Amino acid sequence: MKKGELHQYLPTQWAEREKLRDKGQFWTPSWVANAMITYVSKNTDIVFDPASGEGAFYEALKQIAPDVKFYGIDIDPLVLQSNTYSSNGCELEVRDFIKNTPNNKFKAIVANPPYIRHHRIDEVTKLYLKQMCVQKMGFTLDGRAGLHIYFLVQALELLETNGRLAFIMPADTCEGKSAQALWKWITSKYCVECVATFSSDATPFPNVDTNALVFFISNKPQEEFITWSKISEPYTKDFTQFVENGFCEENLVTITTSRRNITEALDTGFSRPQATKEKTQFVLADFAQILRGIATGANEFFFLTKQQITDLDLNPNYFKRAVGRTRDVQKDTITLEDLEELDNNDRPTYLLSLVNEKELHDGQITNYLAKGSELELPKRPLIMQRKPWFKMEKREVPPLLFAYLGRRDIRFILNEANVLPLTAFLCVYPNFKDKEYITNLWKALNHPDTLDNLQAVGKSYGSGAIKVEPNSLRNLSIPNHIVSKFNLKRGCLTLEKQYNLF
Repeated sequence: MKKGELHQYLPTQWAEREKLRDKGQFWTPSWVANAMITYVSKNTDIVFDPASGEGAFYEALKQIAPDVKFYGIDIDPLVLQSNTYSSNGCELEVRDFIKNTPNNKFKAIVANPPYIRHHRIDEVTKLYLKQMCVQKMGFTLDGRAGLHIYFLVQALELLETNGRLAFIMPADTCEGKSAQALWKWITSKYCVECVATFSSDATPFPNVDTNALVFFISNKPQEEFITWSKISEPYTKDFTQFVENGFCEENLVTITTSRRNITEALDTGFSRPQATKEKTQFVLADFAQILRGIATGANEFFFLTKQQITDLDLNPNYFKRAVGRTRDVQKDTITLEDLEELDNNDRPTYLLSLVNEKELHDGQITNYLAKGSELELPKRPLIMQRKPWFKMEKREVPPLLFAYLGRRDIRFILNEANVLPLTAFLCVYPNFKDKEYITNLWKALNHPDTLDNLQAVGKSYGSGAIKVEPNSLRNLSIPNHIVSKFNLKRGCLTLEKQYNLF
């Protein structure tokens, strides 16, 4: 961070972080704000910011185009009291951009909209957003869309003909369930001129689990090609110069670009680089079945350490060995020795796995479940769906595990310890149970050419993290030469009978 940079203090305490997440306020660094303002401030007399915050874009506007006026609104009156703002060419207003949108249109709009995820949006607001989408787009977005996506839709509707908009958004804007429908609607009415992505070393929001993109959009018909760029170094003037040059990276060593057909970019996703690898006819679903790990609903109660079992005088026969978090598996295999080491480090590896009340002949187990009832665990949303409430989800031990959210290069884990995974992992059940086939599939999945394809099916987060849901992992492409090298064969056996999965 450069001296004098408008900087946001990110709290380390959970409660303070939760307050920040509720508001979705993450400030834009000047080296990014300057580039975005450079784009929108051309041929306009005023720039509108619908989520002004503490004034990152106003500060950039004073430097880039001091004669252009600034109109900013924010739902939080406290941030508009920032010392960054002055009365010179600056109009501020406390206003809810979603529910109380300005009536006039703008030639220049810039924003870092509030990153508020769907589970933090109240039901009344969700209904309002749903109705808004039907009115503006003719369809609804997936219920997991965050508030930032609705900000983008609302802002585009306020953009004058030939006007310009620059938004910095998380990658889930391009990777969610409704992403393709959203961007097909946008490109049917507007022109995505450039998408700027960032390497993990150049992330605009360090220590925040968000992979940011900047979208440069104009209100004119979509062109056949877009510029797709990657920024590799923060706090330089290259990004601003790149925009000033009309998205040309010539002589800018920190930026690489590619010219992408809009159809291909929409199909692949704006957050992902253009696919250049061989076409493949194989996906993981041809060789294995995928299920999520076990969701206990209360890990602190059902998932215990060896010492806790001893202290509570519980019978280990009621427990199954399990693994709960990705950092507990440091290698591409997990063994009994690894479990022993976790025990020695007081990490939980024992999952309470009761099936029905007939098993409850043990007084200590009965007493322990009574404590769970006193803690009102049966009233928790996930647990209350189980009958009886303490009955654990059923999974056969998967031969392979997949760490579906992590920053490590190796994601597929050979399960030599025969552990059950919790929800930090996905279960991978190969179509054939012989050891050679399982080992070959494991090697094929961990091959760099296969792992490279994860970005095409996953959601990207900060610091290079990728999250891949079960349905998406099934579509992971396995290159033809990898299938041939490891002699993989498609399976037609009934997996339900092989693994007793259901």
